[in-house]
Amino acid sequence: MMNIQKSHWLSLCALILGTVVAALQLGWEHTHGGILRHHLLNDASLPAISNLWALLVMPMLGALAGWSVTRRARERQGLLIPAMAGFLGSLLGGIALSVAFVAGGEAAATQVMMALLVAAVLLPVYRAEYLFGFVVGMTFVFGPVLPALVACVPMLIAAISRLVIWRAVAWALRRARAVAAA
Repeated sequence: MMNIQKSHWLSLCALILGTVVAALQLGWEHTHGGILRHHLLNDASLPAISNLWALLVMPMLGALAGWSVTRRARERQGLLIPAMAGFLGSLLGGIALSVAFVAGGEAAATQVMMALLVAAVLLPVYRAEYLFGFVVGMTFVFGPVLPALVACVPMLIAAISRLVIWRAVAWALRRARAVAAA
């Protein structure tokens, strides 16, 4: 019997979730007309990406999210609930964007995407659990590769705003207070 350390249960669960999602998606597609391919920017003149990549991408994203949360949880107690909230929020965002796109509501899809970009300024969506949730939420409509590529934009916005701009503003405020106190 395999002995799994307590600290690795989350990584294993996320890896299994990624694998199950990939298997369900590909199984559905296989039984409903064949495994799909998606063209970049929905343009037939651009290369197509097969959803078979889900077999690699989804378990990899799950393992990355589980490892990342586990690593951060070792440093800080009580991290699991915010990490799960980030995963679930991104999952809902991915589902909302998928539903808006499938329903033909280009305006609604644009509004959802704009809301996700605003959330990227406020929340740490550069973290792996956010990426994993977003991709899981969009996998059944777009496969895993295109959502992972699309997620790079909000992730970059979040990283710049939270790791650079917010820290610079906090430093400037501390500096101003120190000058005012002197």
